[in-house]
Amino acid sequence: MQLEKAKKPTRRAFAERMKEYGSIDGDFVVFEADIGYSTYSHLFGDAFPKRYFNMGIAEQNEAASAAGMASDGRTVVVCTYGVFLSMRALEMIRSFICYPNLNVKFLASHGGLTAAIDGVTHQATEDIAILTTLPNMKVFCPADSHAARSVFDLAMGTPGPVYTRLMRDPLFEVYSGSETFKCGGSHCLREGKNITIVSYGDILFQALEAAESLAARGVEAEVLDMYSLKPFDADGVLASARKTGAVLVAENHQRRNGLGYEIAAWLLKNCPVPFDNLGLDDTFAESGDYPRVIQKYGISCSTIVSRALQLLERKETL
Repeated sequence: MQLEKAKKPTRRAFAERMKEYGSIDGDFVVFEADIGYSTYSHLFGDAFPKRYFNMGIAEQNEAASAAGMASDGRTVVVCTYGVFLSMRALEMIRSFICYPNLNVKFLASHGGLTAAIDGVTHQATEDIAILTTLPNMKVFCPADSHAARSVFDLAMGTPGPVYTRLMRDPLFEVYSGSETFKCGGSHCLREGKNITIVSYGDILFQALEAAESLAARGVEAEVLDMYSLKPFDADGVLASARKTGAVLVAENHQRRNGLGYEIAAWLLKNCPVPFDNLGLDDTFAESGDYPRVIQKYGISCSTIVSRALQLLERKETL
């Protein structure tokens, strides 16, 4: 699959659609935590200054204030880095937003190691484990700018709290803009019969590259974009697992309690097949060049290929 180089990161595409949506829906408001030129929420603020609230470097207050406004029936978009939303503001999100099931949508930038050069303090590598655990929370992760725009609309149309994980830098475009995205959905970007590779966000591109490399070895890998992490597309995973007989999950997150753990537990109950998952192995990462960082921590194309081949060896011995 030939991928087009992206001209904008998903965080900007999401924010641009948010600005456009401001003319469609005159009721929702946006809260920011003093980094509007990084999340690009300033685009909305410049267009609708009376509906834009910069709460300063105070994410707990930002989330609590958003809950207060949403409790009156208004939809609120909360913007900042995922690492601060998922940890610094966690109690407010849990008790004041998820518990009453309020319409608060989160623009969570710098997901995983896409914040590579910003170092560990800005790398949200535990956010999916934290946010998917919260009752009523939905979690999405678009891979490119087209998906990010569609997922903004999806988030706004999904009742209750929604956390959307976005990237720091532009990578590639895989969608045309005509695709449909839904809560609990996925897209099969490459069909195969030997092994299923499940991924999302930035690592989806590593999975697609790995599938090309495996094809040169005679291995047909099926690649699923699991853009909806909670709920995930259980039917899609089941159909693919039954077809290929082996599943590998690769994600930019801690291995523990990420999508890989969720799918592993589900497969164990419903369709036991040889399984493996890639992610950070109980470690923090470090600051550095993005391609080198994901290579070091075992979530790049080369590791996906080697672990896929090992998984196929296990499959053949069964």
